[in-house]
Amino acid sequence: MDSQTTPAEPPMLLEGRFSGRTEFTSLVRQAFAAAAAEGWREIIVCDPSFEDWPLGERVVVQALNDWSRTGRRFTMLAKNYDEVLRRHARFAAWRRTWAHIVECRGSASTPADDMPSALWAPGWVFDRLELTRCAGVAGSEVARRLALRERLNERLLKSSPAFPATTLGL
Repeated sequence: MDSQTTPAEPPMLLEGRFSGRTEFTSLVRQAFAAAAAEGWREIIVCDPSFEDWPLGERVVVQALNDWSRTGRRFTMLAKNYDEVLRRHARFAAWRRTWAHIVECRGSASTPADDMPSALWAPGWVFDRLELTRCAGVAGSEVARRLALRERLNERLLKSSPAFPATTLGL
């Protein structure tokens, strides 16, 4: 096969610590690229506002398009979605297109410093433990994945539907 028909190798995902905005945004891009390449069935993302995630970047939205298909599920939890709408227009458009596989939840009453900034998938996760320094840890260890899923489930249970795909007017 020539280089035009050779499938892209999924990116190697970090196992360990990350620090700094550049490493964090690169990790988000790599995670969505891996999701598309490896066919992850479910993704959960959580952040108080997603303001510093690279969700509006063309490469991220393309990876999400490549990932999206029947049987997939994307859950998003935020304190509010004002910054997503303001900063990530491409992502908001993707969310409208794929509303049938995207569930957005809000938790306005949760203090921002009590809300995880994380991505969970069945085989790999990252958890940004210090928002101001963009520092955290990533990996595929079973204990890490289970602990994060439990924290996210707890927050999701206390959340309500938010960020509708469309707004209906009269």
